[in-house]
Amino acid sequence: MSEANELKRVVLASNNAGKLREFASLLSAAGIELIAQGTLNVPEAEEPHATFVENALEKARHASKLTGLPALADDSGLCVHALRGAPGVYSARFAQLAGGEKSDAANNARLVGELRDTPDRRAYYFCVLVLVRHADDPEPLIAEGRWHGEVIDEARGANGFGYDPHFFLPSLNATAAELDPARKNASSHRAIALRELLARLKELA
Repeated sequence: MSEANELKRVVLASNNAGKLREFASLLSAAGIELIAQGTLNVPEAEEPHATFVENALEKARHASKLTGLPALADDSGLCVHALRGAPGVYSARFAQLAGGEKSDAANNARLVGELRDTPDRRAYYFCVLVLVRHADDPEPLIAEGRWHGEVIDEARGANGFGYDPHFFLPSLNATAAELDPARKNASSHRAIALRELLARLKELA
């Protein structure tokens, strides 16, 4: 049996419903059943590292160790040029680090506030994916994707999550939150990273 065929059931090392929808949609076409770690009673892993790839690897190994299944993890965030790459790996708790609450609304409010009077609004979503075949896999598959855009002050759109309402894509004349799920799944940072990961998996078939 090839390594690719052993990856038909994979646990997603995340409890984020938005990520689960995106990943499940993209991976189902490859015949991969994605199982949310929460349904297997896997608690969230710590994310103590300063880089996306280390955090993703930590989460993947954690989920695989507790389930005995291959595991897929991502670490992703918004990187803003004028903020020297922040919020970066701290995107999910950007406001919390400044004493605020942990919520998308609070994170977006802090982001817009930090960029007040800043003309350079360039930013990109970054995603790194790590797939481990088992908890001690010495050769995890790693893929990454970048989705370039800019930050706008006024929220637009009701789809997506995170910073999507403030992440404007000039080429599409829309924010990520204004895109329908199919359009977003075709072009997002996660889509780019997943295409790279799937290409790697095909090489194993």
